[in-house]
Amino acid sequence: MRFLFLGDMVGRTGRTAVFERLPGLVEDWRLDFVVVNGENAAGGFGITEDIFETTVAAGADVVTTGNHVFDQREALTFASRHDRFLRPANYPPGTPGRGSGLFEAKNGARVLVANVMGRAFMHPELDDPFRAIGDIVSACPLGEQADAVIVDFHAEATSEKQCVGHFLDGRASVVVGTHTHVPTADHQILPGGTAYQSDAGMCGDYDSSLGMEKEEPLNRFLTRVPRGRFEAAQGPATICGLAVEISDRTGLAEKVSAVRIGPRLEPVVPSFW
Repeated sequence: MRFLFLGDMVGRTGRTAVFERLPGLVEDWRLDFVVVNGENAAGGFGITEDIFETTVAAGADVVTTGNHVFDQREALTFASRHDRFLRPANYPPGTPGRGSGLFEAKNGARVLVANVMGRAFMHPELDDPFRAIGDIVSACPLGEQADAVIVDFHAEATSEKQCVGHFLDGRASVVVGTHTHVPTADHQILPGGTAYQSDAGMCGDYDSSLGMEKEEPLNRFLTRVPRGRFEAAQGPATICGLAVEISDRTGLAEKVSAVRIGPRLEPVVPSFW
């Protein structure tokens, strides 16, 4: 199975780059399944129903999120209407929407996708992410009810991300981190066969501070006095993510590559497609 994950879309420039490039990638790489993190797509904060639907129309099979999932109030309503829209699974019971789902890939494979959020340096009040993702994977095991298992772990600390990768090694096809908007260089296949990357990076303008116009973040570091709101940067966007070839026999990763398409960062595309 050919799988592509794209990191957090940030603002108009990030989502537009995904909308314009993803259909071609699906066709050129003959992708079977695509997941896109969309939690920063609406001006850098949250996602609207229209943006979600456009992301799916562009080729995403599932849209994951994170701590900004409900920054746009309409998400509280549409989250429960769309099976392909996921919010972190370890939010409290009663939170609108769902944190995981079983989907069918283009090649007929059954793909379990889970979205979980970390607690270290983020939201310690959330349910234990290890317990949450352990329960999800145990209820739909790889090789039994699922032919592939994809986990978007939205977290700040790389140590927590790496431990989730090791915790799921051999039980998930892919564990990929989101949230920090900077692509890490540690994409690899873990000993048990799980493809892993600490952070996929963002789809956005890298002449910025994490996708935001750099002047106001810089001002706050220098003066500690806010002068205005954070605004999503509007320069040319780079698409960042992770490409994985998943075995149809075992559901584990066979090949993995970073994906970087656009200006500023060194371009990388998978050589195996």
